[in-house]
Amino acid sequence: MADVLPLVEARLRTALGEPDARAGVTFLGTDRIELLRFQEGDVVRYATLGMSAQPMADPTAMLADPVKGPRAELVLSVRAGLADTDKVLRPLAVLAASPQVEGVIVAPGASLDVGEPLWPGAPFTSVLVAEPGGLVEDLELDEPLDPVRFLPLLPMTPNEAAWKRVHGAQALQERWLTNGTDLRDPSRRSVPLD
Repeated sequence: MADVLPLVEARLRTALGEPDARAGVTFLGTDRIELLRFQEGDVVRYATLGMSAQPMADPTAMLADPVKGPRAELVLSVRAGLADTDKVLRPLAVLAASPQVEGVIVAPGASLDVGEPLWPGAPFTSVLVAEPGGLVEDLELDEPLDPVRFLPLLPMTPNEAAWKRVHGAQALQERWLTNGTDLRDPSRRSVPLD
């Protein structure tokens, strides 16, 4: 079975350009997660590399299938220079390791919470997983492997996360759109939720 990570990194470079920084994080009992930073104008993007090495397994399955199952990497985009967003690397690595550690399947519409600010002073402790395909196209792999999906992460304030639990991801995204919310602003306030 071919190693998918070189193919994933090539897809990220094709879509986002050359990374200007890279770091690696390893948690006990997990594979190493690399984090790549891409700068484009006033936007900085952080992408995980390593989450897709193994397919995500259904937590209710007796045995994890080593071949079949969804594969993904995470991509976070924020405006550069407005906050110390480079400190998001460890929280992003925690989220990318969650399928290995907690046996969760990360999919569009899901909320992921790190339990602390995503970076120093951030008003966000969680993210909404958005639909893939816009920024980085899915990476098709040889059968029987599932494609690698590049899932955008949208930072949520605690109030937005609570509102999303009640009303759903679609309703929150519509609220953001209606209010013209700049989801890349690393210090934005919560969208009006009344």
